[in-house]
Amino acid sequence: MALVFEQIDAEGLAHLSYIVGDDKAGVVAVIDPRRDVDIYIQRARELGVRIVQIIETHIHADFVSGSHELKARTGAPIYGGKSSDYQFELQQLSEGDELKLGNVTLRALHTPGHTPEHVSFSISDAKQGEAPFGIFTGDTLFNLDVGRPDLLGGGTEKKLAAQLYHSLFDKLVPLGDRMEIYPSHGAGSACGKSIGDRRQSTIGNERIFSEAFKERSEAEFVEWILAGMPEPPRHYARLKKVNAKGAKILGDVPILPPLSPQEFQQMMQDENTVVIDARSILAFGGGHIPGAINIALRPEFPNWVGWTIDPEKNILLVLESERGVTLASQQLFRLGYDNIAGYLHDGMTSWQNAGLPLKHLGEWTVHELNQHKDDPDITVLDVRSDGEYSNGNVPGAKHIYVPHLEEHLDELDKTQTIATYCGSGYRASIAASILQKHGFEQVINVPGSWNAWQSANLPVASRDRRKDAAVSTK
Repeated sequence: MALVFEQIDAEGLAHLSYIVGDDKAGVVAVIDPRRDVDIYIQRARELGVRIVQIIETHIHADFVSGSHELKARTGAPIYGGKSSDYQFELQQLSEGDELKLGNVTLRALHTPGHTPEHVSFSISDAKQGEAPFGIFTGDTLFNLDVGRPDLLGGGTEKKLAAQLYHSLFDKLVPLGDRMEIYPSHGAGSACGKSIGDRRQSTIGNERIFSEAFKERSEAEFVEWILAGMPEPPRHYARLKKVNAKGAKILGDVPILPPLSPQEFQQMMQDENTVVIDARSILAFGGGHIPGAINIALRPEFPNWVGWTIDPEKNILLVLESERGVTLASQQLFRLGYDNIAGYLHDGMTSWQNAGLPLKHLGEWTVHELNQHKDDPDITVLDVRSDGEYSNGNVPGAKHIYVPHLEEHLDELDKTQTIATYCGSGYRASIAASILQKHGFEQVINVPGSWNAWQSANLPVASRDRRKDAAVSTK
């Protein structure tokens, strides 16, 4: 009989949750659960334990918390930090409060900065002494990064950044270099600036390798952490409110109905409906349903759905496989998109066999883009973030960050050919599909985009030399 300790990775969200406890006592806690909670129920059943505690390190902004789903299924109480923002029954913990799970003890440590109410939890196992061996740091500390303090907005950024400084140096560093850290996110999450690849680390490793632990004063740390902070994804503010209130309980990931091409086409006529084509960018370019938005089902899918799709819209999906249907259903569920009307049965094969309209998206290599970039009838459109654009761009390119494209359509000429590029072609395809949806007929995507441009050693301009091409999106 031994300590129960399992890390659960939510594909596409870079979200890490945990099952911890004592299998001899037959009890476990779940820390920061995702919304589709079957995995925790299943593992508890396989381990022969009960879920008796549900723990929230903070009010999450990047996914819908599964705490309420899990409480409905198990009856276990929810624990978290102290905050008047919580609008549901939650046992609020103060620093030093302990939760017992047989020989395992979780001890609350108030670590504000990412959010005001944030709590971390040290873990100790009586079989290995009373001292803790690790700490669940939530969104305070990641591998090679720390939680961003700017998500609340409203002028709280500097105050939270200062609190983060003290959480790191006054609360976590004194725990010692051997202390293992178990964060709530890995690489790919926008809850930090640039989270490292490791899903766990130690205080000592972070002190050596993380830029956050460079010797600085509090004022210097605040200036450093807030400098160059990327714009937060649009859905973060919405999900913060959802999780403060408590997400509605649906019981499970909904089973999506397959739709015939005729049913699919009829449902598209509703102006409150959006079609997401989650196939690869090359497949989308070859032929797609008119008006569809291409957000390929890759690890970036949840983030860019959150950036670009209104959650109040009814969503129709075009996918390449049954596995894709399952994965897209899960990821949309985790983001709180509960209005999924269905998916196209047999995908684009059934659509084309029904003789229904098809749109195509032109595609250029970076060499073709280079040949055409100075043509007065062509607009080269850089849809990367402001920071990416500033670090180098295609000479003569106009800049509009893809999440803001619909706000700036009047700055583009529909009579011109518009060639979109980003880092790899993924966001460029999103942008190109948005342009097509809004009546731009001559649209070209550039697969490989900036990565391929640099690999080909093609000309590079800096933002300083192309000020007139930039469009501010801040």
